[in-house]
Amino acid sequence: MSETSTTHLSAAGVSIWLDDLSRSALTSGSLQRFIDEMNVVGVTTNPTIFAGALTDGRSYADQVAQLATAGVSADEAVFEITTDDVANACTMFRGIYDATNGVDGRVSIEVSPTLAHDAPGTIAEAKRLWAKVDRENALIKIPATLAGLDAITEVIGAGISVNVTLIFSLDRHKDVIDAYLAGLEKARTAGINLAEIHSVASFFVSRVDTEVDARLVKIGTPEALELKSKAGIANARLAYQLFENEFNTPRAVSLLASGANPQRPLWASTGVKDPSLPDTLYVTELVAAGVVNTMPEKTLRATFDHGIVTGDSITVNYGDAEAVFAALAAVGVDIDDVTAQLEREGVEKFIISWGELLDTVRIAMEGAK
Repeated sequence: MSETSTTHLSAAGVSIWLDDLSRSALTSGSLQRFIDEMNVVGVTTNPTIFAGALTDGRSYADQVAQLATAGVSADEAVFEITTDDVANACTMFRGIYDATNGVDGRVSIEVSPTLAHDAPGTIAEAKRLWAKVDRENALIKIPATLAGLDAITEVIGAGISVNVTLIFSLDRHKDVIDAYLAGLEKARTAGINLAEIHSVASFFVSRVDTEVDARLVKIGTPEALELKSKAGIANARLAYQLFENEFNTPRAVSLLASGANPQRPLWASTGVKDPSLPDTLYVTELVAAGVVNTMPEKTLRATFDHGIVTGDSITVNYGDAEAVFAALAAVGVDIDDVTAQLEREGVEKFIISWGELLDTVRIAMEGAK
């Protein structure tokens, strides 16, 4: 493979995952081209992505017709359609999974966001998804709500690999790591091979800037405006520092010595929403060994085309990140309030997308009868 920005990013220790999946991407060869040409080694999905994919009914017409004839509900149809796509993507990525000993070659699928505050429901749905996809390289996405924390421990304890999503705050990130370690301890007690369990902690970036910047503009002072577009990156850098610290504790070291894998930080929401910012900002400024960056196609193409990767841009900037947080507090931005709001909105947005997905499939099924 020729030297490109994405090869440089991979060489710096960043796993490039695509934040998108559709049946047309699987069947047209476009996903395979991203793998071959842009160093993509995994895929993430969410209800919004599947809702968008299903609006193009042509790729799904035959299966929708079959499901309509079978008389299944819209919920069951969505379950069948999405798990089929994820299983087929897992098959496509199996070679990468084997070559990286299970670190990459991963495809994520999310439990229904309507279960975000229902731990038992999330646990049951996660196990159902895992069994249905039936691929070692799947990751089950569970939101980092308070109920989600209990579900993470139980699902990891059952030997299921998990992508923890919708993490916005450092405190919640620490809770997520604790839940993962507790799950590993349960798995070890049950005699499950810890080496086969993998997890990523999806820390959202650009949404933090969107909300903080709106508050900074409202404050309006020169000191406040100087901090625009700095919170998201600072937050993520401190999340990586937390990751380093938490996986060096005696508890974590004991589990790692038993064959466990660290829970890698994953940068999500890396598409730039402010057009005045560089379109690769949340990629090039968040480079460090052992992280995942899951990018929408537009960000991936921008990174491939003109991203400038100069090596580690995280650990060398911990002091700057701490200074940004101190400055935000000084001008009156309550970061705890910001992240709590973003978690609520994140769950609500996915529930809305889930409803749109169900409606799209329901209408398509009625038209196929």
